[in-house]
Amino acid sequence: MKKISLILILVLILIFFVPSIYSYADSNTYLAMAVVSENNLLYSKNENMKLPMASTTKIFTALTVIENCKDLNEYVSVPKQATITEGTSIYLKVNEKLSVKELLYGLMLRSGNDAAVALACHVAGNLKDFAMLMNETAKKYGLKNTLLKNPHGLDEKGHYTTAKDLALFTQNALKNTTFREIVSTKNYEIKERENCPYRYFINKNRLLSSLDGCVGVKTGYTSKAGRCLVSAINDGEKDIICVVLNCKPMFEESQELLNKAKHEYKKQIAIKDYSIIGQIAVEDGDNQKVKVYCKKGFERIAKVEDFDNLSIEYEYPKIKKAPLKKDEKIGVYKVFDKNDLIFEENLYIMEEVKSKSITDKLKNILKKW
Repeated sequence: MKKISLILILVLILIFFVPSIYSYADSNTYLAMAVVSENNLLYSKNENMKLPMASTTKIFTALTVIENCKDLNEYVSVPKQATITEGTSIYLKVNEKLSVKELLYGLMLRSGNDAAVALACHVAGNLKDFAMLMNETAKKYGLKNTLLKNPHGLDEKGHYTTAKDLALFTQNALKNTTFREIVSTKNYEIKERENCPYRYFINKNRLLSSLDGCVGVKTGYTSKAGRCLVSAINDGEKDIICVVLNCKPMFEESQELLNKAKHEYKKQIAIKDYSIIGQIAVEDGDNQKVKVYCKKGFERIAKVEDFDNLSIEYEYPKIKKAPLKKDEKIGVYKVFDKNDLIFEENLYIMEEVKSKSITDKLKNILKKW
């Protein structure tokens, strides 16, 4: 009986406690998910499903403000419209004066909807025109399944994105040094001054403290969108961006997915930019040989076990008659993944080769004779 009781206790422990040890990423508790690195989609689920995204909208807001505001230290007088905005707030007061950059910290660290409205009105005059700017920014970076109606992410009909679009946009946003600096900041202080009380912002993204290499980016929640998170890490050679939409354990899922991508995917550099590929013989030239090079190399993000699937073919003549111009196209190189052509780039002559003079040609003839 004691043995049976012990077995039953062990079974109960397995049922109630072990699932919490297992990978959250295996539980698929998100409605949609996308993990990208350098334009490569590493993992996905419902990545093209159009969904509300709550305050992760503010990623679009922040980059739109940064790209359309000449002076981020310029002061903004807070409009009344900002102070009556629903939802999360940094408790702005009418006619308070904060700089654009201070408002961006309030926007991205504390998810202030009032900061979003203040910034939108400052940049575009009103929310409608700012939404147009946001959509122009989204199209600029190639998004096709995103439509933005407001700067804060509160539920609104026709306001949506996809996990893939949001991940790709964030990848580009992180290339902006100001954006990256803000979203990777754990806390930020605004000292008291005239028309601006003391404020201290603590970033809501707890992965910044718990996940190695985390560089941001933004949390979000509404009753319609559920819990949403855009997160990113840099593993020393690349950024990896993870988006989970409508996901209760959003931090746990994201951390699991990012760590998985970090260990499974590496950067494979097949050819570096401006690499010398080889050389060709030159007939009747003032130089007998000339080097061949590529301007653009090839690298990719891939699973380590797939590295050996990559092969390269070079197509260029072994001998060419002078004259040859510098940067004259001489051939191509092709990159294959198994039998699939995945990349092709031109090859060029590295330096000018002039034709031999008549005197040199006669001397050469006499030498051979």
